[in-house]
Amino acid sequence: MQTNPMDAESLQHEQDSLNSQVEIISLAPKLYMWRTSKNLGSIIPTPVDTLHHQFQNTNLTEGINGHNNYLGNLGSPALSRIFFEREVMPYTFFLTPFADFITEPHEQLFTNSNIPYTNITYYKTFNRLYGEERFKSYFSVNVNKRFAFGFNFDYNYGRGYYQNQANSMLKTNIFGSYVGERYTAHGIVNFYSMKMMENGGITDDLYITNPDALGQKNVRTENIPVYMSSTFNRNSHFNGSYSHRYNVGFYRDIVENIKEAVKDSIGEIITPAVNDTIEEYVPVTSFIHTFNIETAGHKYIAKDETDIPYENTFIQQNASRDTTTYIGVKNIFGIALLEGFNKYAKAGLTAYISHKYNRYTLMSLDPLKTDKYTEQEVFVGGELAKREGTLLHYKAGGEVGLAGEAVGQFRIEGDLDLNFRLGKDTITFIGKGSISNTVAPFYMRHYHSNHFWWDNDMDKEFRTRINGELSSKRFGTKLSGGFENIKNYTYFDQTARPTQAGDNILVVMAKLNQNFKLGILHWDNEVVWQKSSDEVILPLPDLTIYSNLYISAKLAKKVLSVELGADVRYFTEYLAPAYTPAVQQYHLQSSNASEQVKIGNYPIVNVYVNLHLKRTRLFAMMYHVNQGMGNSNYFLSPHYPINPSMFKFGLSWNFYD
Repeated sequence: MQTNPMDAESLQHEQDSLNSQVEIISLAPKLYMWRTSKNLGSIIPTPVDTLHHQFQNTNLTEGINGHNNYLGNLGSPALSRIFFEREVMPYTFFLTPFADFITEPHEQLFTNSNIPYTNITYYKTFNRLYGEERFKSYFSVNVNKRFAFGFNFDYNYGRGYYQNQANSMLKTNIFGSYVGERYTAHGIVNFYSMKMMENGGITDDLYITNPDALGQKNVRTENIPVYMSSTFNRNSHFNGSYSHRYNVGFYRDIVENIKEAVKDSIGEIITPAVNDTIEEYVPVTSFIHTFNIETAGHKYIAKDETDIPYENTFIQQNASRDTTTYIGVKNIFGIALLEGFNKYAKAGLTAYISHKYNRYTLMSLDPLKTDKYTEQEVFVGGELAKREGTLLHYKAGGEVGLAGEAVGQFRIEGDLDLNFRLGKDTITFIGKGSISNTVAPFYMRHYHSNHFWWDNDMDKEFRTRINGELSSKRFGTKLSGGFENIKNYTYFDQTARPTQAGDNILVVMAKLNQNFKLGILHWDNEVVWQKSSDEVILPLPDLTIYSNLYISAKLAKKVLSVELGADVRYFTEYLAPAYTPAVQQYHLQSSNASEQVKIGNYPIVNVYVNLHLKRTRLFAMMYHVNQGMGNSNYFLSPHYPINPSMFKFGLSWNFYD
């Protein structure tokens, strides 16, 4: 029998007709995120960041609750006013003021999802000449249910509202993970490039606090004179990590209910339940290896220093070109007896040994040579941890130095959290403690440059810290506090050179977070009190306050979340650390009382609207809306005013496809 072939048009018509009768259903997105522990690569689950609350503050260099001092421009070097929040990066010391921008391997987010996941975030400050922009992207895709990989990209550019202040920051990141029954691996590679133009601060604070005294009215920020015009700091950084483990264990049978019994009205079974037996792999012991590598380069370039008085000049008059480089390689080998493989294994126990090689290159008085320093560290350590369950979790660990620079060093730390019901409330208690005896960071012991040169013999710094937190979910209350005692506290003195305190210094802190709610009206508050036993060597503001008053509601059939409000950040006056570009560090102000200035006692108020629609978050904000009111002392570092009033916008969009 002969048949007539169907032409292409008829075939397409038939296919379209068939498609119109088929409902195409996409997969519901399932997304899991986690981080890994610092040395051993243990998985630590992390909530996915989809909350829109306080989204308007996520790009502020002063921090979400305004804790940081900084130089006024996006991406500037920052220092937290809350002592317990300060971080030190001992090997890449020049990156410490940029700790909020740096992602350490143990801070990397890993993702497992059933469909590709992408997040794109964009921030902009609207000013054609002096605005700020930041673009961030995060992408992750699963090859199969166990293997996933992705990348991060983060670029921000702040042109600066004051002269010679532009910052350019770039971070790129590639990561991957494999989570199997027997083998687990996490790999990370991070690249950073950071360029900062330095202006040394404004020449007279009266341009901000009282311009009339200088015969100036309505002076524009770009016309305020500054100290430096052709000075730059540049940091490059690379860190990579590969942490993997092989699990040894056994299989056991577990019964899984795949169909429940069906009963009639009097309870007789009509259809019996159907169960299935499946095998589950139970890991008992893990053999662990972690490999870390990091490099860093720092340059300070000043093309013209004729108007800048320096106490010392070691290499070149009227100009500087300072450089230093660092490379570090670390290997950690461990063995772990895992938690939960039977009813008696209530916690996991791990032992490890680590070796780190560090090499530093500094400038030499001979321009044809460089000074090289090599240090090695060998530590042994252990950890006891309970991470499973809902009531109690704890971790205790420590390490002690065996060889090289590590001899005499040790660290012991522990933490626990307890969650329990009290009536209709959920109470959480968190306790942490640590004792350490550590050598001062390398660059506080050795640094060679045109105007700053030191080779210090420093004692080890001994620290004891205890802090805790108690929170009530029902009443929106969180009370926390703690203390730290420091012997041989290492700091930058009034000349921007490192030194150590002769006596012990005690720091005490208490913090109260209290949130109120009445219908759609919300009022969130944070009050931090802290005290230093030596306010000359370690100055801190007595009070730091953040308050956020807003209405929160759902509109458009409850698919659009809206927050509309204003927040304020405030701290009491104190002799805040000054900043010196030539070492890119914060240090004590001059010992000459006539040159000292206090900052603080000035509220910074922002007005904002926050929106969340399905997978999209966005905000619009008027920053520093109270400029020109009160005493106008809007400095977050001595002689570095913050930006004037400006309009900011941000958008974050999640894609699942």
